[in-house]
Amino acid sequence: MQIKNLWPYRWLLLNFLSREIKSRYVGSVSGIFWALLHPLALLAVYAVVFTAIFKVKFPELEDHSFILFVAVGLWPWLCFQEGAQRGALAVQNGGGLIKKVAFPHELLVYGAVLSTYAVHVVGFLLVIAVLALTGNDLYFSSLPLVLLLFCMQLLCTSGLALILAALQVLLKDVEHFLTPLFMIWFYATPVLYPASLVPQQIQQVIALNPLSFFITRIRGLLMTGNSQIGWQDMVMLAGSLLIFLAGRWFFNRLSPYFEDFI
Repeated sequence: MQIKNLWPYRWLLLNFLSREIKSRYVGSVSGIFWALLHPLALLAVYAVVFTAIFKVKFPELEDHSFILFVAVGLWPWLCFQEGAQRGALAVQNGGGLIKKVAFPHELLVYGAVLSTYAVHVVGFLLVIAVLALTGNDLYFSSLPLVLLLFCMQLLCTSGLALILAALQVLLKDVEHFLTPLFMIWFYATPVLYPASLVPQQIQQVIALNPLSFFITRIRGLLMTGNSQIGWQDMVMLAGSLLIFLAGRWFFNRLSPYFEDFI
C-alpha cells in the first residue's frame, strides 16, 4: 500500500494513538512514573555516578553542566528505544483486532511509536525548561530545528519498528533479544560521553550510528546554538526516509501472512 493510501485511515491512527496514551499513562501511577519519573531517576543516577563518585570531567563541558549534557541526550535516546520496543510488539498485541477488522496493520506500529514520542518529547521540553530556569544556558531559538530533528528520528524509529514488528509476529522471540541489543546500542551512542573522547578509529564506527548524529546535533543546537544546516543534515534526512521506506517495504511484504501466525 502506498503512503498516500493511508490517508483515509488517519482517524483510525489517531484512535490507536489516543488508546496507547490512555492505556499506558492516563489514570495509572506506574504509567506516570515511567513517563516522567523514570527518566528523571536515570538522570539522577548518572549524575551521581559520574560527577560525585567517579568525578568525571570532560573538557568539552567547561561551559555546561554534566546534568544538562546527559539530559539533552537521554530523552532522544528514550524516544528511540521505547518507541522501537513498543512498536515491535504492536502487531502481536493487536492480533485480536487484526483477525476481526481489515485495516493497514502498520497503523498499529505507528500508534505505538507516535505515542511514545509524544509523551517523551513533552517530558523533554519540560526538563530543558526547568534546566534553563536553574541557570543553564540554552538556545531556545533553535527549538524548531530540534523538533524537526525529533521528526527525522521518528521516521528512523518507525522504520526499525516496522521491521522488528514483522519479525516478532513470524519468529515470536525477537522481543527477548531487544533488551540486550539496546543496552549495547546505548553505550555505543554518545549519551553519557562526548563523541570526541572516543578513539579516532572507533569514531568512524560511531558515525554510522544514526542516534549518534541526532543526539550530537540536538546538543549542538541547544547548548551551543549551532543552527547552521549542513550537508550532514541532508544526508541524515535522506537516510531517515530510506530507513522508513525500507521498513515499510519489509513490513508490507510480510503483512499478508500475519493472520496465519497470530
